[in-house]
Amino acid sequence: MVKGIEGLTADSMDNFQTVLRFFMNQKATIGYSFMALLTIGGERVFSMVSFQCPCNHQQNFAYGLTFLLGPAAVLLVLGLFFSSRLWRLYTGCCLDPLKLCPRGNCLGCVRVFLSIFSGACVAPIMWLCVALLNGTFYECAVSGLDENLVVDLFCKNKTMTCREELSRVPCGRSRLSEDERMELLLMFRAQSQILGWCIVIIAATVGLLGTCCKNCRSKVSYLQLTFWKRYVEKEKERFDAFAVDYATKLAERNLHSFFENTDPEPFPFPNHKAWEEISAYYSFDRSEQFYSTLQRYVEKTDRDYSSERRPVLDLEHGMEML
Repeated sequence: MVKGIEGLTADSMDNFQTVLRFFMNQKATIGYSFMALLTIGGERVFSMVSFQCPCNHQQNFAYGLTFLLGPAAVLLVLGLFFSSRLWRLYTGCCLDPLKLCPRGNCLGCVRVFLSIFSGACVAPIMWLCVALLNGTFYECAVSGLDENLVVDLFCKNKTMTCREELSRVPCGRSRLSEDERMELLLMFRAQSQILGWCIVIIAATVGLLGTCCKNCRSKVSYLQLTFWKRYVEKEKERFDAFAVDYATKLAERNLHSFFENTDPEPFPFPNHKAWEEISAYYSFDRSEQFYSTLQRYVEKTDRDYSSERRPVLDLEHGMEML
């Protein structure tokens, strides 16, 4: 009986680990799917709650374009702001511009910037696709255009009333007949959806070609590249855990020394140069069997183990930690 329960428990744990492993392997896909759902929900909220087309020639275009491009710009800025790779590459480059091109590898730095920027563009592109496929913002924006070419396209073979009432079509307050208004709305929506699908197709094509080009020019095999990605993920995960542990120990040691009025115990800690080296941009080199700047540093034969004694508050460079 007990063995049966233990066997059932072991099978349940194995099944749970299998499911967990599947979700961990597909976390990028799950993350993008969740982002897409949030984008769709956000667009619906904007359309139904806050968006009210003013329906006049002077404001329609600016108002519709603001709701179409404004959230995309905000999402792009947030994507760059929360990119740890961007700050890892950019931090300190004003004092030492060579940090952007370690070992003279400026081309690799440009590739990293393009990779960071393309990653930050995922959410804005999702927003544009969803907003254009819905068509509400585009209808308002395009109905406010005063360009003769655009107006002639929409009001071809129609009366002058169409030109005068074009900006009121999205609101349903125009003097046009219901059939003419619906015809214009369907034309606006069709154009908007065509633009949306064009962006989807272009983004998917560029993503596929970029991935193909990146893998084609890879210096390592597919399995080694997969191992490299897994190692980087695990190193970051364990680095965060070690950082929390060591920060806790250092804080306890300093607090004990302060409150007990005693000399602090020796505490091994990396020096400033070591932090600089492991924070640098890393590009894989076949001549070195290293998978990160951390591994390259710890396997150096000429490592400097001496710790620097620097104040936490560096007034010379105006840096404060509050």
